[in-house]
Amino acid sequence: MDKYQETLASSQVIADDAVVAAEVKKIVEKAGQYANSDVYQFLFSSIDLTTLSTTDTQTRVAQFVKRVNDFDNDYPQFKNVAAICVYSNFAEIVRSNLEVSGVDIAVVAGGFPSSQTFTEVKVADAALAVAGGANEVDIVMNLGYYLDNNYAELSDEIIEIKHAIRDAKLKVILETGALKSAEDIKRASILSLYSEADFIKTSTGKIYPGASLEAAWVMCQCIKEYYEKTGRKVGFKAAGGIRKTEEAVQYYAIVKEVLGDEWLNQDLFRIGASSLANSLLSSMLGEEIKYF
Repeated sequence: MDKYQETLASSQVIADDAVVAAEVKKIVEKAGQYANSDVYQFLFSSIDLTTLSTTDTQTRVAQFVKRVNDFDNDYPQFKNVAAICVYSNFAEIVRSNLEVSGVDIAVVAGGFPSSQTFTEVKVADAALAVAGGANEVDIVMNLGYYLDNNYAELSDEIIEIKHAIRDAKLKVILETGALKSAEDIKRASILSLYSEADFIKTSTGKIYPGASLEAAWVMCQCIKEYYEKTGRKVGFKAAGGIRKTEEAVQYYAIVKEVLGDEWLNQDLFRIGASSLANSLLSSMLGEEIKYF
């Protein structure tokens, strides 16, 4: 048994699908208590506001950034989004146009969304994005390596990308909709956590089903166990199909109930979304708003 198998075998995180579903149901049933203005505002300020379209252009991305700039003036009573998330080649466009403070520049890189390219390409892509202004990089875990039980190469690749981006945050996407079972989500979470990930993230939202509350619960349990063993806090990001305020509140409830208030800040909790921003802003203002 190698070190990867030993680490996986030592985990006590529950990965029985029926038990996970039952635990999630308990949390969802009381999630309504968190449906209030303070939580809505926190969730809004935790958004990685995302545009990942084949038709993205420099002009469209610059206009996207302008809405974030304008938000500070139009809604000074609210904190802005946590980050703007774009394809890696647009990092410099965001940096050149972003005028407000406190909003990070995130990119997807490394062969997103399939992760099916050479490690050298992934490393170069991530490093170039950081050179262009990104301070957060979202990559997809190599599912090909995972499914072949090639854990050493999987881990080495993530670590190599992390070292290439230095102080920038690395968010590792598990693509939980492809993994499907709680056991696989658990194993993928643990492997990413021990490969220097700063965040683990549910999904790309591109090919497979997006985030699920069950995946979030398992991932948060793995983060909790990892923290108890190592003392290092790793963040959680939900992404893929989260469009309504009520859905976002349920993910908030998962994080609060499993990880506690220590994780309820922008350094450790994010939601990747686009339309969710308008839904939350509407809930915050009590009227329908289509701002972004």
